[in-house]
Amino acid sequence: MFFQKKISISDFDYSLPDEKIALHPLTERNKSKLLVYKNNKIIDDTFANILDHLDRDCMLVFNNSKVIHARLLVTNSTGAQIEIFCLEPLSPTTELTESFQQTGELTWKCFIGHARKWKEDIHFIVKVDQKEVSITARKGGNLDGAFEVTFRWDDPVVTFAEWMESYGKIPLPPYIKRVAEEEDSERYQTVYALHDGSVAAPTAGLHFSEYEMAALKERGILHDYVTLHVGAGTFKPVSSETVEEHFMHREQVIIDTRMINALLDNLDKKVIAVGTTVTRTLESLFIMGAKLRLGLENPFHVEQWEYYDNEEIKDISPKESLSVLADYLQKEQTTFLAGTTQLMITPAYQLKIVKGIITNFHQPKSTLLLLISAILGDNWHKVYRHALDNDYRFLSYGDANLYFS
Repeated sequence: MFFQKKISISDFDYSLPDEKIALHPLTERNKSKLLVYKNNKIIDDTFANILDHLDRDCMLVFNNSKVIHARLLVTNSTGAQIEIFCLEPLSPTTELTESFQQTGELTWKCFIGHARKWKEDIHFIVKVDQKEVSITARKGGNLDGAFEVTFRWDDPVVTFAEWMESYGKIPLPPYIKRVAEEEDSERYQTVYALHDGSVAAPTAGLHFSEYEMAALKERGILHDYVTLHVGAGTFKPVSSETVEEHFMHREQVIIDTRMINALLDNLDKKVIAVGTTVTRTLESLFIMGAKLRLGLENPFHVEQWEYYDNEEIKDISPKESLSVLADYLQKEQTTFLAGTTQLMITPAYQLKIVKGIITNFHQPKSTLLLLISAILGDNWHKVYRHALDNDYRFLSYGDANLYFS
């Protein structure tokens, strides 16, 4: 365990010039470049041809979380603009889906831009379905750099989701240094997005158009969905010298019982995670099942380091883990598993379910790059050097990769 925690983040640094960061999406989703890394070889292609690199032995898994309009720009009584970035619900519920359906009042944890200028309640008007809704926002206590913010509104029928969708802006990543535009409402969202909850897009899926989704069915390539609601912590770089001191953010995961059974029936397939969020979800699912099998406490929450700390978890097979979960959910007569994860996947992690990944290029010194190294090992250096030398576009609106472990 000592070795895993002492991994130096400087080993996951590289020079990323500003001009390599994609600030806008391409006109068409599937026209991005595609870098394929398989059998120690790099192939340059176009994303529109990605199915040529997959076959019926593959099973793709997508994250169908939907980006919410989490960025609220309001003006205080002196005319100063305040930015409220909604992160996660606090009360009367911490469950995202329930929170979006709340009416009248709720409290969220939020980042606040120009927080010192917010000294009294802020009032603003939102138009929802041709009617005006009066909203009051009250700043509460400090929460490790964020704040409690309580919203109250005067229409007992309008939900939080309805007025936020109408008033809020798509929250672009901090490295896209521009104001969100109309195109972002569509393009910073996957074509299969379904469940509200993310404050950042699961960006690997942005490359898929309706054409690729239909072609998967036509070619008989299995595919299914999980939900991980992406938190703002996904952009937090590792600022400590070693990963030991980095605090991994908690995110909500929801997996359909049918999906778990589909995985169990197809363990002979190459499971390809569409994105780092799906990788963390599927590997967290394995750990949840292993904890349930071992009778460990709080099985449906995955701590940051418990996979590395507990050798018994590593000894459980994917089949054992998924079987225990399927049996448990059947016994409980529930149609889905809901949990949370803080799993940090490092080079020392041995993937249990995922055999490949479709992903974008990630920031230097990020937990996402650490995850990629669990698949590529030190070869990530070679892949990223090739991409930088061959005009690939980086980060959320950038080009795509397909790696096989």
